[in-house]
Amino acid sequence: MTVEDLHAMKRDGRKIVCVVCWDQSSAEAADAAGAEIVSVGDSAVQTWEELVACLAGVRRGVSRALVSCDLPDPASVERARRLLELGADLVKAESNVEALAAAGIPVWAQIESADDAKRMEDAGAVLIDFRHSGPEAGAAACAAVSIPVLGGLGGGPWLDGRVRAIHRLLDEPLASYAADVRSGRPVKGD
Repeated sequence: MTVEDLHAMKRDGRKIVCVVCWDQSSAEAADAAGAEIVSVGDSAVQTWEELVACLAGVRRGVSRALVSCDLPDPASVERARRLLELGADLVKAESNVEALAAAGIPVWAQIESADDAKRMEDAGAVLIDFRHSGPEAGAAACAAVSIPVLGGLGGGPWLDGRVRAIHRLLDEPLASYAADVRSGRPVKGD
């Protein structure tokens, strides 16, 4: 998978799947399930060292998908380069997008409003993360740019793709499994 593949998916109207993971086994599962992006989020870590350790595990678990890693603020070029050296294919940043892109770093820019989408594309972002977009603003952002707009936390079918944390994807299947076991129904794999 390449960034160019993601851009082609947007042009063709094919949706992009991104799963946020923090370890090798969940990254392997997301990659095997066909996710185009496996992203290391910074929400489950407290320090740079923890983020780097999570990135190393996720990188080991991915053979096909792109690996993204959140770049904590301040979003410095040096830290972004370090994440690429450690196995990230692109970095997700909330700030300093133009400087990162000018340094040759593939940036997945986080935005707050549809108006920011074109500005981030012009700054050199290769992807856009638009959380809480809603159907009107999300559709407007997608129409305003030629790069894919993905989102979680309120992102929906109006975007070019969606982002979900691995643990949120496990909730329903685990609940179904537990209900099947408790009811005495056969469980897949028995």
